[in-house]
Amino acid sequence: MSSQLKTFHSALQTFNSLAPFVKFSHFTANQAIFEAVHGFDRVHIIDLDVMQGLQWPGLFHILASRAKKVSSVRLTGFGPSSELLAQTGSRLAQFAASLGLPFKFNPVEGKFGDMSELELSRIDFRANEATVVHCMHHKLYDIIGSNFGLLRVLSTVKPKLVTMVTQNIDIFETGSFLERFIETLHYYSAMFDALGEGLSRDNVLRHQVEQQLFGSEIRNILACDDVDGLNVSRRWGDNLSRFGFEPVSLSGSPAAQASLLLEMFPWKGYTLMEENGCLRLGWKGMSLLTASAWQPSNYSCVTNNSNIMGN
Repeated sequence: MSSQLKTFHSALQTFNSLAPFVKFSHFTANQAIFEAVHGFDRVHIIDLDVMQGLQWPGLFHILASRAKKVSSVRLTGFGPSSELLAQTGSRLAQFAASLGLPFKFNPVEGKFGDMSELELSRIDFRANEATVVHCMHHKLYDIIGSNFGLLRVLSTVKPKLVTMVTQNIDIFETGSFLERFIETLHYYSAMFDALGEGLSRDNVLRHQVEQQLFGSEIRNILACDDVDGLNVSRRWGDNLSRFGFEPVSLSGSPAAQASLLLEMFPWKGYTLMEENGCLRLGWKGMSLLTASAWQPSNYSCVTNNSNIMGN
């Protein structure tokens, strides 16, 4: 694993301890997934960027506490490093074993959207499993590959649920560098303000997150004109709808989990808003992250790829 990846992941763990943004993704998605697989005893999770797997112990815990025991949990984790994937799989296997949860980890180095038909066989989709897909977008690197490739596979497999968390920054809807710069300035000003609340300017942990995470994301956004390379968050909903999916409301238990999460942080600037079944986490009125969930609908999907987020 590259030293750069190690630095990113270390900073992400720090960020997770200082602010609710990462936990927001974990809590809301886990609750939606738990409800979606109710009644199924075999569960298959596909995480498009598993990183250290910080999200999944929480889901394992509530699955293990079900009255009807789960007979099998498989996690297919995508990532850019085979070494990191191996470490993540080992940690998750140990945690699952401590709960008595039957677990198997399937590491896949690469990007889901770029997989060929032959490579997709490595995922081993099974008809007797409740398959769910999770994706948390960020701007550190491209985690998906081809957007059309991802949508095509999702429309074919029709997972029980797709959960997504996206950053609310429309950086590629404008044509000039100046406009992209202003959009980025507004978004990350709020992120810096939220992180800095309650932390001194010389706080070492704060500097680690600001430099290694926020700094890297800002550089990628300002330097990249490739729509597909860093993904367009706002248009995912429209394209999932075109490919045969419909939104699932997160206004029940997922929203309650998110509210409980914000109560764990003493700062009062965080806001939670429900909009059309989605949950938006913001800072002082500015929406920063959106969590949504999707399930296959009854109508046939559209397969014209001429305008799928830059393809």
